[in-house]
Amino acid sequence: MELEIASGILKELGHVTRLSIYKTLVKAGHQGMPVGELQQQLAIPASTLSHHLSSLISVSLVRQERQGRTLFCHACYDNLGALIAFLTDECCSGGSDNPARCPPNIRRKK
Repeated sequence: MELEIASGILKELGHVTRLSIYKTLVKAGHQGMPVGELQQQLAIPASTLSHHLSSLISVSLVRQERQGRTLFCHACYDNLGALIAFLTDECCSGGSDNPARCPPNIRRKK
């Protein structure tokens, strides 16, 4: 992942409403969540939700899928994983000869 792409993703997640939307979709799992249910859970107006979803879709963190008359939103887990990998990929690579000093959950792979 390039720095500019990561920066754009983090910018979109830097808004409290978008972060709430994204966390809710991540919690929903791979089946996603209908837009109406998402709106109801977060108690935000439809136009506000639409605006923030567009921002998350533009950086490929969310995708939408129509099933009959219902529009579902899904978190794009692969892109979330790519962002996390980008942020942690070089953990403790700044000269430390002891990778054990890195946090265990992000320890650098050799």
